[in-house]
Amino acid sequence: MRIVDEIPHLEFKITIYSWNGKYILKLEKGMYEQVYKISEMDVVGDEDAKKVIEDEEFMNSVMARFKEMNASLNNALNKL
Repeated sequence: MRIVDEIPHLEFKITIYSWNGKYILKLEKGMYEQVYKISEMDVVGDEDAKKVIEDEEFMNSVMARFKEMNASLNNALNKL
């Protein structure tokens, strides 16, 4: 697995890897992470793989998902 890029962002740690015919987009926020796998056949190269994070709608849904993850975990922990 090779690191394609680490992209600076105010909210997340973003790392893009290339491995086994896929780009792996890993977004981390605190103790949570989301991983998206993109086939190398779906993009032209490293630069196209990086453009995914430029999509505002995608990044908004990533943020919403992180909030959902936090709420879900807190709800489960509160039941203990």
